[in-house]
Amino acid sequence: MKTLSKKLIVAAAIMFSYGMASSALADPVRVSVAGEPAPPLAWKNASGVWEGFEVDLAKAVCKASDIDCVIVSTVWDGIIPALQSKKIDVIWASMSITPEREKKIAFTIPYYNSPAEFIGNKDDKFDFTKNGLKGTTVGVEANTTFAQFMQKAYPSATVRLYNSQDAATADLSAGRVDLVISDAVALDDFIKGGGNACCERKFLPKDPLLDSGMAGGIRKDDSALKAKFDAGIRAIYASGEFNKIEKKYFKFDVGVPPKN
Repeated sequence: MKTLSKKLIVAAAIMFSYGMASSALADPVRVSVAGEPAPPLAWKNASGVWEGFEVDLAKAVCKASDIDCVIVSTVWDGIIPALQSKKIDVIWASMSITPEREKKIAFTIPYYNSPAEFIGNKDDKFDFTKNGLKGTTVGVEANTTFAQFMQKAYPSATVRLYNSQDAATADLSAGRVDLVISDAVALDDFIKGGGNACCERKFLPKDPLLDSGMAGGIRKDDSALKAKFDAGIRAIYASGEFNKIEKKYFKFDVGVPPKN
């Protein structure tokens, strides 16, 4: 009897462990947008549900790859640590591919790209040569490619870092900074949303740092998930789904069709 009881206990433990493992495998993939709303890329609607261009893209990629996904949000400054500590599974937040980031995480193939742009007060004129912004205060979101670009391209400018793009554009509207640099998609939305009362597009800079495309961030050891997301990105371009989503939000092309 004792021997039988022990066998039953062992069998039960094995079944429990198997059930736990199966449950873990069945957990949805946590795809994280940035916690700071950035229309038309991602924002929370009146019901508290995330929507926007990147949200629709993420859902389409997951569907094309037959992956069960859930959209979550993480504050931008903590989004890579959250991925590394397995609080989320995929970063889907207009993150550009840089050598510095590639030391920490892997990337999917790019799923879209948008030019960088400077916006400023309508009445102001600027010199965008290397030392032309000396004495000019430029607002930029911290820990972004745009902040790195400012250090590289305009070392004589005064750079003011912000926790969010909204905070930077608010200071631009209030006259506390002279320029803001960010993603043209998001800044154009600011202009259309009332920012045109004060401000306008001033310059679209070109630099390899700004042209790498936006990609999903994935843990380096999660190669199977990366392969599925890469396949999903290729699939939505091939099917025309990307174009359908793009036209819902933009009047210009932000696509980067996969090369292979």
